[in-house]
Amino acid sequence: MKESTFKLVNISIAILFTFVFLFLVLPPLSENFDVLGAFAAGFVNPYASGYSTDVIFCWVILALWVRYEAVKYSISHGWVCLLLGLVPGVAVGFALYLVLRQRQLKNHDDTHA
Repeated sequence: MKESTFKLVNISIAILFTFVFLFLVLPPLSENFDVLGAFAAGFVNPYASGYSTDVIFCWVILALWVRYEAVKYSISHGWVCLLLGLVPGVAVGFALYLVLRQRQLKNHDDTHA
């Protein structure tokens, strides 16, 4: 896959997820602005709890990766992706981190070649 295709697909997925998230979450949140209740709703049954726990642990792994690469490879601004991983979601934070990381590693390789 070409790098430009990789970048386009990742950004497209992040945008698509953001729209789906807003479509699903904003209507009930506008009726009852209870952010803590909205978060807790992800744990209403064992199946939802399993998916929610998976998302939380994926964010933790992403945070560990971002921190590791910030120190090891000087990847900067990963914290923005971590914030986007909280809202709208890990799909957005992860996809955009891959794009950010790819660009910075390429720039690093170009300047040290």
